[in-house]
Amino acid sequence: MPPVAPMLAKPVKDIPAGQLYEPKWDGFRSIVFRDGAEVEIGSRNEKPMTRYFPEVVEAVLANFPERAVIDGEIVVADTARNTLDFEALQQRIHPAASRVTMLSGKTPASFIAFDLLALGDTDLTGRPFEERRALLEEALADAAPPVHLTPLTKDGDTARRWFEQFEGAGLDGLIAKQPDLLYQPDKRVMSKIKHERTCDCVVAGYRVHKSGPDAIGSILLGLFDDRGVLASVGVVGAFPMARRKELFAELQPLVTGFEGHPWNWAAHETGERTPRKNEGSRWNAGKDLSFVPLRPERVVEVRYDYMEGVRFRHTAQFVRWRPDRDPESCTYEQLERPVSFDLAEVLTGG
Repeated sequence: MPPVAPMLAKPVKDIPAGQLYEPKWDGFRSIVFRDGAEVEIGSRNEKPMTRYFPEVVEAVLANFPERAVIDGEIVVADTARNTLDFEALQQRIHPAASRVTMLSGKTPASFIAFDLLALGDTDLTGRPFEERRALLEEALADAAPPVHLTPLTKDGDTARRWFEQFEGAGLDGLIAKQPDLLYQPDKRVMSKIKHERTCDCVVAGYRVHKSGPDAIGSILLGLFDDRGVLASVGVVGAFPMARRKELFAELQPLVTGFEGHPWNWAAHETGERTPRKNEGSRWNAGKDLSFVPLRPERVVEVRYDYMEGVRFRHTAQFVRWRPDRDPESCTYEQLERPVSFDLAEVLTGG
């Protein structure tokens, strides 16, 4: 019975040998419960998401066994760009029923199944993963889109090829599981392998920390596009408190006004990618996301995993300052381009 906390993964540096490997999907982790005509979709934090994905509910009723609990990922695929679209997926969480209905047709979601927790009256969480996977393949043998069974391989060379190629379809790396792994809710007993890259970015602003006005909450990063326009690409935000206060003092000489700044209101209103579009948070109405502009003169090297369109998908990590780099040299051209890959091939195992 819901809710059930999903089993989690811990990050590792390289692909571990002798395990079973799956793509790491970039979506909403979901455990789906079906009992006859009843369907419940639980999120990673065990909150119900059923109302936001009516098309997934219909697909579950059409494709799942009569009674089953299946762990997987809800994703939205942008077929025109041949990639997963996490931003469109985020927009699906909306309080208005009319908008939920509209978006279910405009940006329909798919469910990617990768583990079977229960079938009929049988609790499978105490069975080895290899056995659960075989039963999942049987249970979804006749499933049709938008329900998919995630690809799986035990071959290390295939896993490495997936790791390099699937990123081009918007995936997030690999998940590795021991064949005898029991299902352990809320335990980090799987492994996740993600891409790690670095790039040099322009520092063009900061947000203050929630603890007070004399500490940095996050540093805002920019890259120049091929028009010479500084686009907002993400933030660096993980610092010890003492370092947050040091950074605040260190950056004060660069504080400037918005007039003439590349991320002023004029740039925002003409559609350029600036941090201003996020000053009102749809996830937390009380959260202040305004920022302090800085003269775009300092360069920082950051570590990131991959891009989502023109921005970092996740918060970047500070590596070092780069006083030897000119801000104008921080362009998108320095970024490694992932191999283009057909999303449909990922869903069928490549």
